Amino acid sequence: MAEFLQQTVNGLALGSIYALIALGYTLVYGVLRFVNFAHGDVLMIGAYAAVFLHGPLRHMPGGTHSVGGFVLVTAGAMLVCAALGVLIEFLAYRPLRRQARLTVLITSIGVSLLLANGGQIVFGANQRPFPDLLPEKNLPLAAGVVVSSSHLVVLGVALLLLLLLTLVVHRTRYGLAIRALSQNPTAAALMGVHLNGTISFTFAIGSALAGAAGVLYAMNIHSVEPLMGTLPGIKAFIAAVLGGIGSLHGAAIGGLILGLIESFAGGSVLSSYRDAIAFGALVLILLIRPAGLFGSAQTEKV
Repeated sequence: MAEFLQQTVNGLALGSIYALIALGYTLVYGVLRFVNFAHGDVLMIGAYAAVFLHGPLRHMPGGTHSVGGFVLVTAGAMLVCAALGVLIEFLAYRPLRRQARLTVLITSIGVSLLLANGGQIVFGANQRPFPDLLPEKNLPLAAGVVVSSSHLVVLGVALLLLLLLTLVVHRTRYGLAIRALSQNPTAAALMGVHLNGTISFTFAIGSALAGAAGVLYAMNIHSVEPLMGTLPGIKAFIAAVLGGIGSLHGAAIGGLILGLIESFAGGSVLSSYRDAIAFGALVLILLIRPAGLFGSAQTEKV
């Protein structure tokens, strides 16, 4: 029982990171109906932004090894990634908006390769340590379960950002514009919705979430390198498909489910196959329920 509870805690922390990344995938897909495969590399940029922001901020009163420093570094990384997301949409995707979806999909793969290889040129190909933004403590719970402070931070930040995203989408005019655009772009434009601005805002939100996930992910692996966003980006896409891509709560729940699956596999004799199990879950859900757990099948006219 202690092992089960420990792996559950670990899985929820890992799944929360996947959920944040998956929310970015599902936001963009809900509006433009294409998968932005450069999203995982935006996570990498967020982690590096935190590394470079840590340097100047550590000379401030209290430094970065505190809650205030962590908030400033994370907020700065989110702003950098939000700006990057808007720039990518403006330069790479907006000119192709009227082209076939396959064209945009291939372009997103090209943008991903550009960011990953450009990161190796700018930041170097070697790993570098990620700074300790918060004091690391282990909190013992009942039944021998130990929860680290980093796990609590991941869970708390993910829950907070999910609640803020829900409020933005369902309680603001910008969220209303996003929902209108996702349902019928032509009708939304006729009703006065600014399509370019709404799409840029959607990319900014999704990329900001990836930036926060990059900081949290780097805190857990304690290092950064230019290819660090590839695998979590792909797994977050699996989580989005698992929950039902286009559904916000589906993406969040899919991320948690995938995190739990990986955690339990990693704590068993199947630890060497945890990545294969994650990809197997994608194949299985596509065979059984192609629309995902909370998605709905859509009829497309041709």
